[in-house]
Amino acid sequence: MCGMPSGESKQASVHEPEPVRPTEEDRVAAAGSELIGGPLGRRALTGTSWWTPVRIIALVAIGMFALGLVQKAPCYNGAWFFGASSQYTHACYSDIPHLYQGRGFADGLVPYFDKIPGDMQYLEYPVLTGVFMEVAAWLTPGSGSIQDQAQWYWMANAGMLMVCAAVIAVCVTRTHTRRPWDALLVALAPASALTATINWDLLAVALTAAAMLMWARGRSLAFGVLLGLATAAKLYPMLLLGPLLVLCWRAGRWREYGRALGGAVVAWAVVNVPVMLFAFDGWSKFYTFSQERGVDFGSFWLIMAQNSSDPLSTDTVNTLATLLMLLCCAGIAALALTAPRRPRFAQLAFLVVAAFILTNKVYSPQYVLWLVPLAALARPKWRDFLVWQACEVAYFLGIWMYLAYTTSGDAHKGLPTDGYHWAIGLHLLGTLYLCAMVVRDILMPERDPVRRSGEDDPSGGVLDGTEDVFVLGPAARPARHATHFEGPQIEWGTTGATGGSL
Repeated sequence: MCGMPSGESKQASVHEPEPVRPTEEDRVAAAGSELIGGPLGRRALTGTSWWTPVRIIALVAIGMFALGLVQKAPCYNGAWFFGASSQYTHACYSDIPHLYQGRGFADGLVPYFDKIPGDMQYLEYPVLTGVFMEVAAWLTPGSGSIQDQAQWYWMANAGMLMVCAAVIAVCVTRTHTRRPWDALLVALAPASALTATINWDLLAVALTAAAMLMWARGRSLAFGVLLGLATAAKLYPMLLLGPLLVLCWRAGRWREYGRALGGAVVAWAVVNVPVMLFAFDGWSKFYTFSQERGVDFGSFWLIMAQNSSDPLSTDTVNTLATLLMLLCCAGIAALALTAPRRPRFAQLAFLVVAAFILTNKVYSPQYVLWLVPLAALARPKWRDFLVWQACEVAYFLGIWMYLAYTTSGDAHKGLPTDGYHWAIGLHLLGTLYLCAMVVRDILMPERDPVRRSGEDDPSGGVLDGTEDVFVLGPAARPARHATHFEGPQIEWGTTGATGGSL
């Protein structure tokens, strides 16, 4: 027979750990906080007003998105429509107004079902992105000149994409419940503000961020459904199923993985199968276009091609890029199974998407959006994040200056080919640097900012605090810690470890 709990034990049972404040553990965050009055004091009352972290971060994200809209202002009234190079010299290019007419939305054509005049024939985007584009076309007034309509179309898309940006900020804030302020990395990311309205990638990023939140909450089926929808909007989210497979293998969580995989397949099929059945040629255009597309902007393949007298064929590049990606995936799987402790889900998710970006034959500047939320969850360290962002901003400017150079005729205003290659190299090095930091955190978990605060895998859901059942190599032996490290040694996610909290 159990007695009544004492007041002390009852109070302890409902006590929740204090949120981690970046200004207390991150020198760059502490220095940056001086702009708004300095770090929060120990006696400050938090959570007692309307200004909760999630609301503050969502508003900051919307504010940065709005600054990105302002950055596109030089193009809005002219550069998108008059003069090919001016939209590049102002670095305000966007696919959205150009594709309004170029993909038949101005003429009321139905994506995937109606042929488009010209070489493209059908819309070359996944189905859910096509639906997003079509909804924005419905919101665009059909009166006025084609320029007026294209401007309204861009504004309609911008409004919808702003909602996606807010969703991303909220989901990242809530994924690591003790570290809500890490989401400021997402909200303040300059590369995100600059690239948010170049294309429609934010839709897939928002669905992926929501899926990550569902997995963190232990809702594997909801995770799968959202990830399937994200894959129906952009192909890269499906990559997350690979790291999750390896982590669930190491933890023996096959039932949860099966639910996630099943939910993803069904959700993707619900969106795609109807279009596949009734408009197969239009539906398959995205896949055939991706396969037939040659080496393009932003990749190391382009550097090789532009410095070679006999460039590789598209088929050869496709094969080599696929092999490189498979090698990277094998390396990530080996890392996950042999690491001293089971890596966090966000860490492997970041690595696999980064590997795809690094090995792919094209890198559009908005692809950085794919990595921003994952980077904030995988390596919430302001210095490393800002170093990477600086490289991405440099690449953002580099590609537009290169296009200005190639479209300005004999004037050659902008960045020549060699300079653009340096910009590509900077992007590649910045991404590799952040990957190296994440790999170091995996091999030496005591250096991981998340685990140093006393947690195992707050975005891992059912994986958080779970014992390993299958490990290889060093993972089967006790983890070694850095000799100079002072602080709690987190033993979760190792063979023989027990669940629970410190």
